[in-house]
Amino acid sequence: MQHAVIVAHPGDHSLSLAIAHAYVEAAHDRGHEAILRDLYRLNFDPCLRDEEIPRPSGFRPGEDVVAEREIIGKADAFVLIYPFWFNAPPAMLKGYVERVFGMGFGYGPIEGGRNAQLLLGRKLVSISTSGAPMEWIRKEGTWAAVRNLFDGHLADVCGLTVVDHLHFGGVLPDTPPATVAGWLEQVKQLVSRTF
Repeated sequence: MQHAVIVAHPGDHSLSLAIAHAYVEAAHDRGHEAILRDLYRLNFDPCLRDEEIPRPSGFRPGEDVVAEREIIGKADAFVLIYPFWFNAPPAMLKGYVERVFGMGFGYGPIEGGRNAQLLLGRKLVSISTSGAPMEWIRKEGTWAAVRNLFDGHLADVCGLTVVDHLHFGGVLPDTPPATVAGWLEQVKQLVSRTF
């Protein structure tokens, strides 16, 4: 089994990056292949270009998008790891989804009244963090919105199955190392119980 682990956080020592490494390690421990796509360290350009927008006259994915699709194209599971900023995924991840998971990779031309789902049978896992506690995230409607507008919509358009969305709230600079270690263990357990 192959996992494409896609992380979006600019910090070299961020919790998001630590989560990505824990996920990769857990996948390897199960004998799976894990491809880490660290969007900031890769200097991925999240800006969708005009020529990449599908139109009746055609479209053309950028060379970087074509290369990225080749790298993650055989993945059985796509794992999105990111912080909530302004109660939503960061622009880097949103741009990656728009450019990489777009027409020709995640979905195809309309067939039978809807776009063809090109990733049927594959899985989607999301792991997010926030400075706000989970209770606040739920109360403000952020949790339902992200699950519906990001996880659910991406899965529906592409034919993915949402396996899980693990969220760690109350992430602060002074979070005790034991708490962080517990979160990383939960990530490893998610891999073990899901795959």
